Amino acid sequence: MKKIALAVASVAVLAGLPAVASAQLTGNVALTTNYKFRGQDQDMLKSDPNKTFKPAIQGGLDYAFSNGFYVGNWNSSVNWLDNNSIESDLYGGYKGDLGHGLTYDVGVLGYFYPGAGSANTGEIYGALTWSAFTLKYSHTVSKKYFGLEDGRNTGYLNLAVAQEIAPKLTLKASIGYTRLSDDAKEKSGLPRYFDYGVGLSYDLGEGFAVAGGIYGANKRSEYGVANKNRFIATVSKSL
Repeated sequence: MKKIALAVASVAVLAGLPAVASAQLTGNVALTTNYKFRGQDQDMLKSDPNKTFKPAIQGGLDYAFSNGFYVGNWNSSVNWLDNNSIESDLYGGYKGDLGHGLTYDVGVLGYFYPGAGSANTGEIYGALTWSAFTLKYSHTVSKKYFGLEDGRNTGYLNLAVAQEIAPKLTLKASIGYTRLSDDAKEKSGLPRYFDYGVGLSYDLGEGFAVAGGIYGANKRSEYGVANKNRFIATVSKSL
């Protein structure tokens, strides 16, 4: 995981001093009724796992350089690990234009869980965006995948669409596939699975937005209620 942090720092160095002078800093905060990651609830609420309302507060900062490089940090409250109540992500990468409306994004990302380091996970990723569609692949390079032993080479493929269907109203949908590495799958006994989501987002102006949709995953019997379908509502503010 130290290598991931160093890689993100390297992105900032590669951006160069001239780009720093014209870099753009943006931020975001949000309150959501449930934080799902790749189809799974991140607040298990061990005392009442079937409860739908599992609020989380989230927020982050992004620093985009004029030459295409970027670095950022995003955080969320969580409740699925002992001695930990926050997820803190650190990432960096490069965005470019391939022409004909096609853009790409490559980078590194580290998921950090203070107090529960065994869940820390590092990934590299690449994405292509055309019109309203984005195809992204993330590949685990850390030894563990969110606490699962031998998680290196676990992959996640996601196809997402975000299309404005009326003024200020955007339809968002996605489908993803988690392919646990052979070793992680064998050792944990957990299956590979699909996750999905569909919802609407409305721009309230002044940086405020509200969103709501249905999110979940298959293989619920193996993963328990964590993969159960949920209606999730979110209020966010861009800074």
